[in-house]
Amino acid sequence: MWNILNKYFLFAAVYRVCFFEPVQAACGTPPLIVNAHVVGVKVIYEPGEEAVYSCNVGYMGIGRNRIVCPKNARWNKPGIKCEPKPCPIPQVLENGMMHSTEFKFGKTVYYSCNEGYILRGKNSSYCQSDTMWSDLQRSCEPVRCSPPTLPMYGSIKFSNPHGATDIPVFGESVTYSCNQGLALIGNETSFCLASGKWSQAPVCKEVKCPSPQKIVNGFLVFALKRNYNYLESVQYGCVQNYVLDGSRDVTCQKSGNWTHVPVCRAACILSVNRARIFYKGKKLWIKNLPSKRVQHREMVAFYCEDKKHNCGYPVLTQCIDGKIEAPSCFQEPSAAAYMFNWKLPSEITQC
Repeated sequence: MWNILNKYFLFAAVYRVCFFEPVQAACGTPPLIVNAHVVGVKVIYEPGEEAVYSCNVGYMGIGRNRIVCPKNARWNKPGIKCEPKPCPIPQVLENGMMHSTEFKFGKTVYYSCNEGYILRGKNSSYCQSDTMWSDLQRSCEPVRCSPPTLPMYGSIKFSNPHGATDIPVFGESVTYSCNQGLALIGNETSFCLASGKWSQAPVCKEVKCPSPQKIVNGFLVFALKRNYNYLESVQYGCVQNYVLDGSRDVTCQKSGNWTHVPVCRAACILSVNRARIFYKGKKLWIKNLPSKRVQHREMVAFYCEDKKHNCGYPVLTQCIDGKIEAPSCFQEPSAAAYMFNWKLPSEITQC
C-alpha cells in the first residue's frame, strides 16, 4: 500500500514541476579556499543562501568570509584569504645562533651553538597554532676541560680561580711557571679548547749557558769562568776611550745562548787643528776639546760659510767606531784668520 502511495506522490510532484512550475536553479558546493573550510557545508544552496567560511586552526582570515548564492547559481570568487598566524620572534640564544627567516604557524626554527659550546635541549622549535613556540627550554653551555696536568718542577695559575668542585670551561686559560733556575720550554699559557682538551703545555727544563765570551777592547765585570743557569746575568765594560754598543747586561736564555753580546766601539779623534765646533750644546774652540776626542755615535757640528749670502751655518757629522770626517763644505782657516777670528763662519752672522 505504502509503495503505491509513494509512487503516486512522486509522479504528482514530477508532473507538477515539469508541466506547471518553472525549474529554479541552485548552487552546488561552495568553492574551496586554501587553509579554510565552509561552516556547515551543504551539497545544494538556494539562491540568496549564504556560505560562511572559517580559517583552519593556526590561520587567520583577511577579507569578507561570506558569499551568497546568486540567481544565476554560479558562486562568485570568495573574498577571504587565510594566512598563517605569526609567532613572536624567539629570544636570542646566548653563545648560539638561530637559523630561520619566517616566524609563522607551521614554520620551524633551528638552533646551533658557537664553537666551544654544546646545545642542551632540542635543536628546533616550531610555531604552533596558538602562536606559541614549542620547546623553548634550551641553552648553549661551554665545553668543559678536565683539570690541566701540573708540570714537573712547575706550578699553574688559573685565569679564573675555581673552587674544589668547579671545572674549567672553554676559553679559560692557565699560566705556567717553573721553579727557580729552570727554563719554561713552550708556551707560557695554555687554553681550554673546543675539543675539551688543553692546548700544548710547556715543560720545565734545566738550561745551562757556557762561560760568556770575551770582547775586543772590553772585559767582563766580576764574572767567573763557569757554566751559568737560565736567567743568570753578567756585565760587560770597555777599556778607556771605548764605549759599549749594546746592553751592558747579558742574560742566559732558555735556548742555552746568551742575549746579544755588546761591542766596544772606538772614540774618534778630530783631524782638524783650527776650527770652532758645536758639541754637546756648546760652541767650543777645538783646542778646548780634551784630546780632540768624541765618543762613538756622538754628533759634532762644523761651521761652513754661505759666500753668496755672507753667513755661516752648522753641519753635523757623526763619530762611528773611530771614524769621523769633517763635512765637505768646511774649510780649515789659516793660522792668522783663526788667531784673530777674521770672518770665521762660526763668528759671522748665522744664516
